[in-house]
Amino acid sequence: MPRSLQKRLPSQFWVVWTATLINRAGGFVGIFLTIYLTTERGFSESTAGFVLGLYGLGGAIGVTGAGHLTDRWGRRPTVLLAMGSASVLMVVLGLAHSRPAIMAGALALGIAAEGARPPLGAMIADLVPASDRGRAFSVYFWAINLGFATAAILAGFAAGSGYLTLFLADAATTGAAAVLIAVRIRETRPATTARTEQRSGLGTLGRDRVFLGFVVCNLLIALLLLQHMAMLPIAMIDDGLSPRTFGVVIALNGVLIVLGQPLATRLLATRREALVAPVAAVVMGVGFGLTALAHTPVWYGATVLLWTVGEMLNAPSNAALLAGLSPVDMRGRYQGAYGLSWQAASFLAPTLGGAVRELAGNTALWLGCLGLGLAAGAWSLLAAPARERRVAEVTAAAEAPVELAKI
Repeated sequence: MPRSLQKRLPSQFWVVWTATLINRAGGFVGIFLTIYLTTERGFSESTAGFVLGLYGLGGAIGVTGAGHLTDRWGRRPTVLLAMGSASVLMVVLGLAHSRPAIMAGALALGIAAEGARPPLGAMIADLVPASDRGRAFSVYFWAINLGFATAAILAGFAAGSGYLTLFLADAATTGAAAVLIAVRIRETRPATTARTEQRSGLGTLGRDRVFLGFVVCNLLIALLLLQHMAMLPIAMIDDGLSPRTFGVVIALNGVLIVLGQPLATRLLATRREALVAPVAAVVMGVGFGLTALAHTPVWYGATVLLWTVGEMLNAPSNAALLAGLSPVDMRGRYQGAYGLSWQAASFLAPTLGGAVRELAGNTALWLGCLGLGLAAGAWSLLAAPARERRVAEVTAAAEAPVELAKI
């Protein structure tokens, strides 16, 4: 990490960064949950997908509730409650044997684990000056992906000691991250919080057809992208590949993002985000579609690298579009609505993926992902002019008061 960057960002930001890296580097359960359910607990593919869907449903509840608590109760207590609960629930889920207990545990774990996201994001926004936030969130995203790549590799080896080891190790790292925040982080919420009228907020958002179309289009992308955690491990196991091999192959995603995202960000700096998004969707769709032909680690690895390139194009373009489409006084609610599209996909992707694979087969699943990517790409391309007009309108509205003040 460059020393100049370390000096510019507050020391407490680096505590949050370190806690996130520790937590993500031990994030074994999410990566291997489908393999665990099908091989260790005897779940069918569709039932295993439904369990992952329950986790996603819990995540939607978690981010919504935690977002409210973050502003009303505080960042620090909310993140400690979420991480502490998640650590305990991972052990409970690892020890559960009956199907109702596993389903309930997955739902509860989703609420707790995903509930840590809003307070952590708010902490960074509180701690880092506005001029440095872009840099800070970029470094934070880097830590998340470095942790994911590390977890994917380590989990494959840890699974050799038994799947309970994965749950215990994940619980330990989550607990360690919570302890670090408890010891080193003070409450970051501003002493006074502005209260704004929100009764018309949902109505305004509901009437914004351009933004709602953007959210639905992102849902299509998320449905295909999240198959890498839902159905990809099952496909590789069916081809006789070990959990360790899956861990190494999926780690390529995090490694490529860690190494290539800074370069991709620089290359995309002068590109129109509304036109980058369709290309990203098609590249991801083609990458997942080619998985239908994969049967060896090398071929699986090649498909992962291809759709990862699409993901690297999609992440910055979508973030910029989201910011541009969001009115200044409603950015939080727009961010929340966008985040719920990912949580909805967390429920639907494994549920639908498992059903399609079980009823129609492996090839149909991956060709379906290709179809989703092409549909999202076509949608984004057709919507690009409207999105750019909307961004221009929101930007003009945001700059209007400044221009009036100068007259």
